[in-house]
Amino acid sequence: MLVNQGDIHLNKDIKRLEKARERVIHSITENMDLYGITDSVGRLYGILYFSERPLTLDEMREALGMSKTSMSTGVRTLLETNMVNKVWKKGVRKDLYQAEEDWYQVFFDFFSIKWKRAIELNLHAIQQSKKDYDELLNNPSTSSEIKEQVQTDLNKLTQAEEYYTWLTSLIKSFESKKIFEFIPKPSNKLNQNLE
Repeated sequence: MLVNQGDIHLNKDIKRLEKARERVIHSITENMDLYGITDSVGRLYGILYFSERPLTLDEMREALGMSKTSMSTGVRTLLETNMVNKVWKKGVRKDLYQAEEDWYQVFFDFFSIKWKRAIELNLHAIQQSKKDYDELLNNPSTSSEIKEQVQTDLNKLTQAEEYYTWLTSLIKSFESKKIFEFIPKPSNKLNQNLE
């Protein structure tokens, strides 16, 4: 039997491609910790990122060897953070999922979602506490020491509110893409070389 040299070369190339992809997927998986995302969900994103087509839950489960429940939870996490999109394909009845490939957008969406929640929670807590502080300041029986502490706290809360106003502006610059006026994306030399 003759061995086709082209097939041997193709198999080597495929293995090298898979090794290169696996290295990046491993790195993505390790770095997802920064986003508060588990290794398995990070790996799921990496698999979807390199997939040449959208995948079903069953295909992802098979590729990763995860349970259906774990897979559903992982996909939901990625959907909630806009790292994965549900896509539609004519003739396919099952849900299909595709990784968001624009890492700038992934960063913007992920942190904007998290920061908006934090801003809302913290500003609500500040507003509630300010009511208590006002009552303490306006109560004639409140000691001068407590009033002094209240004033110190109110000054700190004013600084916190200024920070949340700034953070809201940062989020808006992400959403409007105005951030790129201040910090431009690097030119994409890869795309220029391909043209």
